[in-house]
Amino acid sequence: MPQFTRAIVRPPCSTFANGLTRVDLGKPDSTRALHQHEQYCCALQACGLSVLKLDADAAYPDSTFVEDTALVTERGAILTRPGAESRAGEVAAIEPVLRQFFPELKRIDAPGTVDAGDVCEAGNHFFIGISHRTNETGARQLTRLLSELDYSSSLIDIREIGNILHLKSGISFLGDARLVVIDELARRPEFSELELIRISPGEDYAANCLSVNGRVLIASGFPLFQERLDNLGFETVALEMSEFQKMDGGLSCLSLRF
Repeated sequence: MPQFTRAIVRPPCSTFANGLTRVDLGKPDSTRALHQHEQYCCALQACGLSVLKLDADAAYPDSTFVEDTALVTERGAILTRPGAESRAGEVAAIEPVLRQFFPELKRIDAPGTVDAGDVCEAGNHFFIGISHRTNETGARQLTRLLSELDYSSSLIDIREIGNILHLKSGISFLGDARLVVIDELARRPEFSELELIRISPGEDYAANCLSVNGRVLIASGFPLFQERLDNLGFETVALEMSEFQKMDGGLSCLSLRF
């Protein structure tokens, strides 16, 4: 796994509760969401990252989920084109920030759409989900752009899996050929050469975890998954994510790490 030194985050804004969601878990509590986001930032800093905190942007209720706006790799960065029209301005807002670190940015063009939450980096290979947010045109554009950076990739259609929004809602790469995976994706041939860490029934939300410089950030409240990782020798850090779960968001969504 790459060693991260920086992360870009954006706190949830005053209109956060008006964002997009497919789940019915109630309205998020803004005060609690801000507290959970601050704890998330502290966890990244404890992992050795310098955290660049952008201003909250009430014009875009989903803008705290900065990961969807760009794919950042060791070899370059690619601006995405989110599949929800209401999020289009988020990319324009993140572009000048990323140019401070990546002067030459590639991008996904219309009619392609890509949410970076559908893109899972696994060493020098990327799994790209075709979903209700990432279309096939965008996924194939991304394959070409990644190839120009000397990365390989494969496409995984998740549109028939109703309980996840993005590919990374159901998988996370932890390094050393280990992949966390929900049951619905465990039999995919693309994962046949990986050691799969399967999520227990009822804990699917825990599949979106985050490997950062030797630690694994996980959502709290999923004891079977945490015990499994602990038994495998991972150092886990459990974080409250209830308010972001209400808005279809997970741990990886809340930062751009590089």
